[in-house]
Amino acid sequence: MLELSRERRRMVDVHLSRRGIHDREVLQAMQEVPREAFVDPGFEEFAYEDGPLPIAEGQTISQPYIVAFMLEMAGIGRGDQVLEVGTGSGYAAAVMSRIVDHVYTIERHADLAEAARRRFEKLGYGNITVRTGDGTKGWPEAAPFDAIVVAASGPGAPLALQQQLDVGGSLVIPVGEDPEEQRLLKVVRTGASTYSEEEFGAVRFVPLIGEEGWREGGRSGASHASRLPRSPSLPQMIAAAAEPLPEFDHPSFAKAFDRFADRRVVLLGEASHGTSEFYRARAWITRRLIEEHGFTIVAAEADWPDAAAVDRYVRHRQASPRATQPFQRFPTWMWRNAEFAAFVEWLRGHNERVKAPGGQAAFYGLDIYNMRGSIAAVLEYLDRVDPEAAGIARERYGCLTPWQHEPSTYGRAALTRGYRECEEAVLKQCRDMLARQSDDASQDGEELFDAAQNARLIASAEHYYRTMYYGGAQSWNLRDTHMFETLQHLLEARSPDAKAVVWAHNSHIGDARFTQMGIVRDEVNIGQLCRQRFGEEVALIGFGTHSGTVAAAKDWDGEMEVMSVRPSREDSYERLCHDASVARFLLALAADPALRDRLIERRLERFIGVIYRPETELHSHYAEASLARQFDAFVWFDETTAVTPLGPEHVASGVPDTYPFGV
Repeated sequence: MLELSRERRRMVDVHLSRRGIHDREVLQAMQEVPREAFVDPGFEEFAYEDGPLPIAEGQTISQPYIVAFMLEMAGIGRGDQVLEVGTGSGYAAAVMSRIVDHVYTIERHADLAEAARRRFEKLGYGNITVRTGDGTKGWPEAAPFDAIVVAASGPGAPLALQQQLDVGGSLVIPVGEDPEEQRLLKVVRTGASTYSEEEFGAVRFVPLIGEEGWREGGRSGASHASRLPRSPSLPQMIAAAAEPLPEFDHPSFAKAFDRFADRRVVLLGEASHGTSEFYRARAWITRRLIEEHGFTIVAAEADWPDAAAVDRYVRHRQASPRATQPFQRFPTWMWRNAEFAAFVEWLRGHNERVKAPGGQAAFYGLDIYNMRGSIAAVLEYLDRVDPEAAGIARERYGCLTPWQHEPSTYGRAALTRGYRECEEAVLKQCRDMLARQSDDASQDGEELFDAAQNARLIASAEHYYRTMYYGGAQSWNLRDTHMFETLQHLLEARSPDAKAVVWAHNSHIGDARFTQMGIVRDEVNIGQLCRQRFGEEVALIGFGTHSGTVAAAKDWDGEMEVMSVRPSREDSYERLCHDASVARFLLALAADPALRDRLIERRLERFIGVIYRPETELHSHYAEASLARQFDAFVWFDETTAVTPLGPEHVASGVPDTYPFGV
């Protein structure tokens, strides 16, 4: 059973304090009020997650952060008299009651008002008065108020509410003439008939129904309500700044990305691991960066040993005698697809034409998962060059072999004392390989570098699978740190001026510091680490889509399916891009400062990996992020299609023995 008091403390520490709520009285009140008492039965376990929850009458209980943010904006304090419009479950009124002298709260749904009143009585919160009625008219007989907080969005700030403020009092209300474009507004009464207004970020609330709000059906009910000046909508601003993109093979498609050619590292994302347009776009962009701008490293969110087989093929190197077909483990379609195979063939042809020493473009894997393949690669190399060292390595790696086919189970065994000794053995093997690389760098350089990197991977993988058992951010951080360090090793080994293109999911290449994953879960990623290391020499380019199909599974190790991608949520960045009505575009996020300011605001962003569960899409695949801080540019394809998994029909006849995708 959940310890809800502990979850409440975590909510305050992680979802509020860490995200910038500093008002001590607000934090203390939210620490005190049991939110589980205000949610519908069955939702108690979700009470302290930072998200809205449904209640009766089609209403919602706002997410904790929004409640805290609005109360901090209102500036409530001891001795104040406060009006709330939109009682809902009663949670926000309960929080305010722990701070102020008295709370008056109005709810237009009688059943909700009565349920809230009963909750207040049960909790002993006697300084709250509830009324059923039209909240846009306020509560004149109880006025003036030190603060008014409105939990529903209107076309403007009702004059009746403004007039019921005391001088110096604040009204906080979400507003927007377009119900889909809401922003928080703070109105301060500065004198008998004077007011100041300040806008805050984008929000999403249910409509404010009433005489000075919206009428049922969406029409404005008041001609005299204060309204913000009409300005272009956010989708209109995106449409104006978007650079439409032609078909992939048109010369101007990839040329549009020349603006990033001076960077040392260009990271190209994807919003799913199974979308054809993302693979094809990255391939054409990468082709131009290689052909026209001297990039010689392509590094992907792929296992090192599997990618090494591809690299041998594209650089016309001899295949490993013990090599197996790469990318045979779940999810096979992520790299064994027709779109990636076409890029591999292009890269092989390009390298065949390259005459300059060191000018060929290499393909590397950054990821940590294939511990089995990495062990085999290290042993194969040592068998050839130092059989005695190979025997020692086999002994050291012996404690890992039972989990090579299902390495995630290693973490469970690692809790026993006998397997704790394996960590030092693996690290010793890594140190020995690195020492060999340092002492013998002039001999068999490519082979030695490959074996040394595999040794690094095994040490990282042992740690990864052990920490994965404990959960939390540590295993994610270890994985992304390993990928970043591998990229650094590649750049250092290639040449001082080497330039790399990285292919990875948006969740890895978008700066984690500006996502829910980084803010709430303390996760880092390769995009953040690259920015911190390379500064202006790095470009982070995200990709997105609204709808279409995707290749994915419903469970880990499940069968691949071609699934329909649900249309993006109305409160997401993806819906803003869809509503811009430009089918495919590049958005340079620094080009329009006004637009960038709007896209800094946190919204939901969709992340589909190799698993897609449409039935739980909000909780499984959406997270809050700041798009303009997360990426330097964003590439949009409104409707996308699934990748084509490789089959026998995709393998050309007469391919060399080194061909990596034989089926």
